Amino acid sequence: MNKSELVDAMAEAADISKSAAARALDALTDSVASTLKNGETVSIIGFGTFAVKERAARTGRNPQTGAAIQIAASKNPSFKAGKALKDAIQ
Repeated sequence: MNKSELVDAMAEAADISKSAAARALDALTDSVASTLKNGETVSIIGFGTFAVKERAARTGRNPQTGAAIQIAASKNPSFKAGKALKDAIQ
């Protein structure tokens, strides 16, 4: 399912226009992104939790040359599915 298909499904399920569903989806994604950027987590009970995980700096290898390279520390978004979501897909 891509974004436009998700907007269509949201519009049908909530009995709203597609443009309203698109604005709601954009507002959700923007809110989650800005909250994660501030270092906080977003928990949607029954669906899951969005959080930021920090990855430490490490030494890696260039696969072409075998030379050691430094991989910088980074912050990556993560998602942990909630119980209701896990149960829904089984």
